[in-house]
Amino acid sequence: MSDTRRILVTGATGLVGRRLLAALRDDDQRVGAVTRRPEEARFGEGVEPVGWDGVSVTPAALAASDAVVHLAGEPVLGGLPTAARRRRILESRVDSTRALVRAIGELSPAERPHVFVCASAVGIYGDRGEELLDESAAPGTGFLADVCIAWEKAAQPAADLGVRTVSLRIGVVLAREGGALAPIATAFRFGLGGRLGSGRQWFPWVHADDLVGMIRTALRDQRWSGVVNATAPNPVRNQAWTQAVAAVLRRPAVLPVPALALKLALGEMAGELLGSRRAVPKRALELDFHFEFERLEDALRVELG
Repeated sequence: MSDTRRILVTGATGLVGRRLLAALRDDDQRVGAVTRRPEEARFGEGVEPVGWDGVSVTPAALAASDAVVHLAGEPVLGGLPTAARRRRILESRVDSTRALVRAIGELSPAERPHVFVCASAVGIYGDRGEELLDESAAPGTGFLADVCIAWEKAAQPAADLGVRTVSLRIGVVLAREGGALAPIATAFRFGLGGRLGSGRQWFPWVHADDLVGMIRTALRDQRWSGVVNATAPNPVRNQAWTQAVAAVLRRPAVLPVPALALKLALGEMAGELLGSRRAVPKRALELDFHFEFERLEDALRVELG
């Protein structure tokens, strides 16, 4: 990385973005944090607010950056799965990725960022039962699979422009601040925790700090390109996940959520909770990435203990 240019981060106020900004500040990196309200933003020393409308960043902002990390997107879980919300989930990811890549293309080769790290998700694999899913696995079917296919397709032209491009297929991120873990932990603390459906579906997870570590490695290691599964090496079944949360919080897990109830409440989106994705980070391990949290219990104790 150059000492005179910066790393541009979208989704900087999100769950992963906040931890990434802190880590990049610790690395003494200059950071541009993309936000809708730059005049109100307070990111701290070393972080410059950069304005956007939720989709577009100016080519000038990109020209000042050695690297782009694109994390922005409407949260998948939470809220009713209406047609409008499904459209926002898709468009917030795909339209913004297309706009970023288009702006990169408007720059001369010398001005372009060197690397583009773009979020994706293990939802691309769909519901695959017991199949072991590394990066060579074909995409599946379903709403999230379709979103991720379009998302990664939107990022690909950056590679065609000569920018090293990494698509991180992210599992369920474990962090105390929010995401899936916070509401689940609240339910367990009130004695309402339990497995989802049969509990046999595979649950691909990753600790937030390991995900941040993967992003930082992807920024500096030239070997990282293409698709990388951003999941811990040891996916677990939903039943084991439930038991681990219950053990860490010392709460019962006796109220399983029937599959039918989830389908009635969430419609097609229920498949994203009931589907099985046994995703493993083959590529990251081949590149010698070191996971701080390989065991689910260790990750949960740090975040919930």
